[in-house]
Amino acid sequence: MKRIEALAALADLTPRHPVVVTCAATSRELASIRDSENHLYLLDAMGLVGSVATGLALSLDPAGPKVVGIEGDGSLLMNPNVLPTGGYFAPGNLLLILLDNGVYGSTGGLPTYASRIDLAALAAAAGWTTRTADTVDGLSAAFAELLGISEPAFLHVRIEGGNARDIPRLLVDPVTIRDRFTRWLREAAA
Repeated sequence: MKRIEALAALADLTPRHPVVVTCAATSRELASIRDSENHLYLLDAMGLVGSVATGLALSLDPAGPKVVGIEGDGSLLMNPNVLPTGGYFAPGNLLLILLDNGVYGSTGGLPTYASRIDLAALAAAAGWTTRTADTVDGLSAAFAELLGISEPAFLHVRIEGGNARDIPRLLVDPVTIRDRFTRWLREAAA
């Protein structure tokens, strides 16, 4: 499965969820599929999806829709302490989705450590309920299953390397992204 295929499935699965999205190719590809007000693109903030999503989950009504973080393996490996932090604080409304292609997709495909480090096992050891998937159907089924639990959830999705072609840069002002996301959160909570 390609990243853009996984993101298309996630766009269909998350219209009511606050979604925090990692930088670079992942944000650009998701925005090209469906640029929505419920997407908070973390432009130039590699490694921070888990931190932002955990903080957001802790600040929102735990009975509301889960906060969904979409992270890459290279980005998670830059800030792996989000796993024990999320496990310790244990927000039941948090679902972190790891799109693992084994490379830094936006910087020429240099390999990450993900081929030798089991990131799902790290998440499980830190207190997350984990599932894995490597197909669109598997992703959708695991996502639905993890929505039904009341503890931090981690979905490890294996994807192919490479970026989708001809995807435009995401040149929206980060302040505009923040403002529209904040407005969406307020309206969704009302």
